[in-house]
Amino acid sequence: MTEDQHDHDTLHAAPTEKIALRPVEPVGRSDDAAAPGAVAAPPGQASPALTTPLPAAPGTAVSGVPVPRAGHPAYPIEDGEAGPGPAPYVTIVLPCFNEGAHVLAEIDRITAAMSTSDLTYELLCIDDASTDDTLDVLRHALGRYPHLRILPFRRNGGSGTARRIGTQQARGEIVVWTDADMTYENERIPELVRILRDDATYDQVVGARTTEEGTHKWARVPAKWFIRKVAEWLTKTRIPDLNSGLRAFRREVSLPYLRLLPAGFSCVTTITIAFLSNQHDIRYVDTAYAKRAGVSKFHFVHDAYRYILQVLRMVMYFDPLKVLMPPALLMLLVGAVKAVVDMVRHPFYFPASTVLLIVSGIMIGSLALLSDLVVRSRDGV
Repeated sequence: MTEDQHDHDTLHAAPTEKIALRPVEPVGRSDDAAAPGAVAAPPGQASPALTTPLPAAPGTAVSGVPVPRAGHPAYPIEDGEAGPGPAPYVTIVLPCFNEGAHVLAEIDRITAAMSTSDLTYELLCIDDASTDDTLDVLRHALGRYPHLRILPFRRNGGSGTARRIGTQQARGEIVVWTDADMTYENERIPELVRILRDDATYDQVVGARTTEEGTHKWARVPAKWFIRKVAEWLTKTRIPDLNSGLRAFRREVSLPYLRLLPAGFSCVTTITIAFLSNQHDIRYVDTAYAKRAGVSKFHFVHDAYRYILQVLRMVMYFDPLKVLMPPALLMLLVGAVKAVVDMVRHPFYFPASTVLLIVSGIMIGSLALLSDLVVRSRDGV
């Protein structure tokens, strides 16, 4: 036997060390992440945690007692010393961005109206990464208002983002949207909520403003009128106020549409068109509209363009034929008439403009039919 072969046999004949194996554990559980207070099992024995029932999922009931739905860990909500308390019937979502000078007066007004009503509520103030003392004012108010809750954002997301996340984190069956700029009649919030409570045929109640007190009034009034008329034509519904910021709606009905909300002011337009396009009835209640406290964040040219774009986008989402088919048929009609005229004037000669009209009409019409097919084959809303 050679020396190399002897070394090889000696190596593989050496005794191997026994490895202690841990007991078999279920997926997702380990002794390293044992529940607080759990006692580790001795080696070789099954862990006692394996025989302990797992805790119920958030929102389920244990022994007939409902468990409040847990919030998302990415959005930590700050409560007072008494905690969030039992789940209320109403959640008022109040976006705040640089409203430190008057947000406390708005909280006083809302709290006074809700406390004298027969409705249980929570006031969820969302600080949208304000650059003034808004967050400090809200935190100092926690001890004075037991129903106040605060959700601070680390970066500015816009009023639409604040309303969307606030609605997702709301614990109430009814969600109310309003502003913190002293413009809306927030003392009438209980009235809007009672309409939903007493009449199950409505899914949303909107405070329709009877006056316009915003900036650039000379341009806002005709622009809003035009956009509202376009939305009425597309939804086949009369809309007294398309973008009012004061509204109450059923949270469960709104959840499928929250992903459609844009980040900016047009979120209120979106939720209105989404409800109307899916046969959810909306009731309008006339309200007054006061002059804004503080500085307006509305930019006329940019936000008016987004309003129009959002109206068309929402109708395209629910009924694309209404947007695309009229121009397609118009192009085909004009192209056909022009083709007849061209044939009479110049037999068997069709100018490029005639061909372009007909081809464009066919292409847009085909796109309309394809879009409608996609909408009708979509699951959910």
